[in-house]
Amino acid sequence: MTEPATGTRLPPVEAWKNGLRMPAWLYDAGPHAGWLFVLVTLLLGGSAAFVSGRAMAITWRPRWQIPIYMLMLAAAVRFIQYAVFGARLVAVPAYIVDFVALLVISLAAYALTRNRQMARQYGWEHGRAGP
Repeated sequence: MTEPATGTRLPPVEAWKNGLRMPAWLYDAGPHAGWLFVLVTLLLGGSAAFVSGRAMAITWRPRWQIPIYMLMLAAAVRFIQYAVFGARLVAVPAYIVDFVALLVISLAAYALTRNRQMARQYGWEHGRAGP
């Protein structure tokens, strides 16, 4: 990690103390925006997105419904960031970043679960290619 003003590299300990940095125009949540993104969006929201994608695959819902649910989940994640950490509630770029991250996680969970279902229920037609 380099210091923006001088261009010199920081020692690893100093870089760790500065935290994860995200561009302010993309994710304006103060000096700890990177950690906020990892903690709230990826850990809390990502686990909810994974479970949602899995549940939608288990109940045989179509894939096009996933973005609708992830829009609502991204709004909930933004509210948690606003209520608990004081981030801006209406921040369109941050909302889009949250939505895309949650959508990718839920689509991956959906695909994994659906592939397992198809291999288990229709084994004669959809045999497993890997372990």
